Amino acid sequence: MRKIMLMLLFASFVSSSAMAQALKQRGGSVEALVPEGWTHKEEVGDMNKDGLPDMVVVATPNFKENMLEREDGYVYNMNEPQLAIYFGESSGGYSLWKKYEGLLPADSEYISVDISLSITDRGVLRIGISTFASMGSNEVGGPTYVYRWQNGDFFLIGKDVTSQSRYSGELIEVSENYLTFKRQEKHSGVFVDSDVKESEKWTKIPRTPLKRLGTFEMDE
Repeated sequence: MRKIMLMLLFASFVSSSAMAQALKQRGGSVEALVPEGWTHKEEVGDMNKDGLPDMVVVATPNFKENMLEREDGYVYNMNEPQLAIYFGESSGGYSLWKKYEGLLPADSEYISVDISLSITDRGVLRIGISTFASMGSNEVGGPTYVYRWQNGDFFLIGKDVTSQSRYSGELIEVSENYLTFKRQEKHSGVFVDSDVKESEKWTKIPRTPLKRLGTFEMDE
């Protein structure tokens, strides 16, 4: 009996610890929603157009099993960032609408990832992913995914991709609009003495159903 009681107590402790290290369901601020020690970014705006401020959060855990320490003491946090969307409540604060895991890329030993968030005045959510490789690639940049709330979910309505060569200074900007089915591609040089020829090209893209947020990994 004593062994069973100890096992139940241990299971309860593990469950409580797991809950303590998870994004909260409700809270009045990002500090109340994100566990202590996690890094986070957030943006506030009315995404579902109900007149209340909503919040999108990218939070990166600090689980020790995914931390790597270099010989010089620098620590890589290779935990996967979690994306969470909170809708504003009429009584104040925020309530979790949905949490996404395995959606955003994590840092690695040789690639650092920067994730940006923004919400426009019209409630359009933009999630940008910029990568920088310390070796193996001379390209910097990445995609920005554009989402809009409609029909009870967030749908991808566009994507912008930038890529810059650290050697030649060539900047390539591609913008796709999944509502107008148009694609714009621009080439330019960011260096003063660049010999990159500027160009701009418009093409049509196939008409396909809009993708929901969370149905594909944002790791391009």
